[in-house]
Amino acid sequence: MKRLGIMAALPQELGDLIEQMRAAGQVRTVTLGAREYYVGDAHGVPAVVTLARIGKVAAAATVSALIHVFEADAVVFTGVAGGVRADVQVGDIVVADALLQHDLDASPLFPRYEVPLLDRARFDADATLSDLLAAAADAFAADEGPTLASRFGVEEPRVHRGLIVSGDRFIASHEGVNALRDALPDALAVEMEGAAIAQVCYEHGVPCAVVRTISDTADAAAPASFAEFLTAIAATYSSGILSRFLRALG
Repeated sequence: MKRLGIMAALPQELGDLIEQMRAAGQVRTVTLGAREYYVGDAHGVPAVVTLARIGKVAAAATVSALIHVFEADAVVFTGVAGGVRADVQVGDIVVADALLQHDLDASPLFPRYEVPLLDRARFDADATLSDLLAAAADAFAADEGPTLASRFGVEEPRVHRGLIVSGDRFIASHEGVNALRDALPDALAVEMEGAAIAQVCYEHGVPCAVVRTISDTADAAAPASFAEFLTAIAATYSSGILSRFLRALG
């Protein structure tokens, strides 16, 4: 691997990664397209780290820059998501095996969810990167689970693998999450960036992986749960998982 691209939507979702990079050595900051890209070593791995901001367009634009400007030859996205499947609860961790845009519908010209001209709706995450992320998440949950449960009042985290769905809408109602469950019964989590990143990486032959911590259950309580989790807990998860992943990768 020449350089790993590491992305999140919001600052809390990166944890203390940029500060750790600066403490370990020189970090070059490049401003491009109203974003800052931090180029340096992350736990011994050559990396460029950035915030995509929220939504599929923002994510696609950012990952395109990572690939074409910064020559990232693999990409990892970390952040929070809403739980969709009933057994995916706040505090759990989901590593994507595949990603799909739940709000893409060009029917009747193309089947629902299928990306026109690509003949596919689901984009596979890279197996090697995903295995390393899942192992890092398992280790984090085993090492820190009891402390997290006591400190934040959540259940000890469990790690899930499967389908993550993305769309340009924050799901925050029982009707919304139930509609996703009915339409996509194997969906574990919902967010707003991952499938767009996976599509761009697929088109350019760049391996990618996505890990999400569940901040809410995409129902009427989602706005308050999301805000509380993002402020209080998200950075702890991201730092713990990313540091273990990067040490294993290096």
